[in-house]
Order: sequence, then structure tokens, then C-alpha cells
Amino acid sequence: MIHLQNLTFRRGDRDILRGVDLEVKPGEQWTLLGRNGCGKSTVLELITGYQFPTSGKIDVLGNRYGTVDVREVRKEIGYISPALIEKMTLSDPVWEIVASGAFAFLRFYEEIEDEVRERAYAELERVGLRSLADQPFGTLSQGERKKALLARTLMASPRLLILDEPCAGLDLYEREKFLQALSVLSSQNMSMLYVTHHIEEIIPIFTHVALMTQGKLIASGLKREVLTPELLREAYDLPIEIRWTDDRPWIEVGKVDLS
Repeated sequence: MIHLQNLTFRRGDRDILRGVDLEVKPGEQWTLLGRNGCGKSTVLELITGYQFPTSGKIDVLGNRYGTVDVREVRKEIGYISPALIEKMTLSDPVWEIVASGAFAFLRFYEEIEDEVRERAYAELERVGLRSLADQPFGTLSQGERKKALLARTLMASPRLLILDEPCAGLDLYEREKFLQALSVLSSQNMSMLYVTHHIEEIIPIFTHVALMTQGKLIASGLKREVLTPELLREAYDLPIEIRWTDDRPWIEVGKVDLS
């Protein structure tokens, strides 16, 4: 699905990524975890072809970047980012926002076929928003908007779903409702790459974790092998302990030395 080999990325005289290697295989569900500014979003920009590495190789869905039209690869990738919400037209009905995902449009300027409309309703049903289908997008809460965008990505039946901090800005209730909607997708024939800096968002559907700090991957693999106190302390520079409840990790932070 994804194979990154020795990626580096420089912006000016600053090294954003340094020697990143990552392989995501079909059927695996990954979380990319790390502090703000460690390079997580840059990795996503490289995978989706919106940035190009300074050096290294990128293979996505069997395509070697640099030898293919990246725009064609993107058609098989569902991508949810904070910037996407800002591009949506608040006055459009929710179902129309969702339906636009079938064609990678931001909005429609012609009549929408009944078949596409019914598919949009079906995807809204899957994420628990069918009752809001005819409401203007701008009337939805932040959590509901993100679930609507999740439904929108599913319209194109992506092989790979990438989520860039989708729970940012959500309160506890909305976060848990979004993660519940995401859990429903675990049976779909696609892989996920979910970016966050909150360990508690790593719900049971996720099988693997890649842990980043200062532009480097310090560990990647099965989640229980990566989410250890020792590695988390290295990544977050805090006295961290971890406990598991129903296959979901939670952290406990010890006394912090501010000196």
C-alpha cells in the first residue's frame, strides 16, 4: 500500500524529515503518532503527492512517484485534513457535500443524478448523519462536519484512507462519536493512516503505530510493541506510563520537572 524508503525533506536550511522508512501492507490500519512539529503532516503531504522529497523513494498503491501521474493515484486515496473543511461551502446541503466526493469536486454546478444522491444518503447513514442530510453544512457541529467528510471520502471507494488529526478541535463527546463512526469502517477493504498526537485516539481497529520525533521514525510496528513507556518517553520527553483498557491505550504522566 505504502512504501517509503529513506525519505528526507528540507525546507530552506531546516531538515523536516530525516531518513524516514515506513511500509504499510494491505489490510493494516496505522496510526502515525508524535508531538506537534515532528513531521507527521509532511509525511502525509509526500504520500499524497502535494510535496516531493528532497531524497528517497515513495511507492503508493503500487505506483512509484516520479514515474506516474500523481493525480491519478490520488483518485484512490481518501484524504481528510483540517484544510478540507475550510474549502466546503457552508450553505450547501450535507448530502451534496458528501455526493461531491464521488467526483473529487468541491461542489456541483449541475443537476446530480438520483443514483449519486442515494449513495450519499447511504454513506451518511453509515456514519450516523442520515437525519441531517438536508441541512446546510454550516449548521453542523465540528464533529458532525468531520463525519460528513468521512462519508464524502467513502463515495469514491478509496483503497487508502488518510486522516490528518481529524479529532483536532473536537470536545470529548464529539471525538468519541467520530471515532465510533471510524470503527465501522474497519471491515472495509482499505487501509488507513491516521495522524494524531493523542495516544487515546488509537482505538482497537488500529493494528500498527509509527512513532515520530524531530523528523525521524524512532519505532514502527504492531501497536503494543511500539507503545511502550520507554519509547513514549523518548518521543514526548515526559515521564509516561501506559495502560490498556479494551485494547485501547491510555497514558499517565508523572511529575514533570520544569527546571
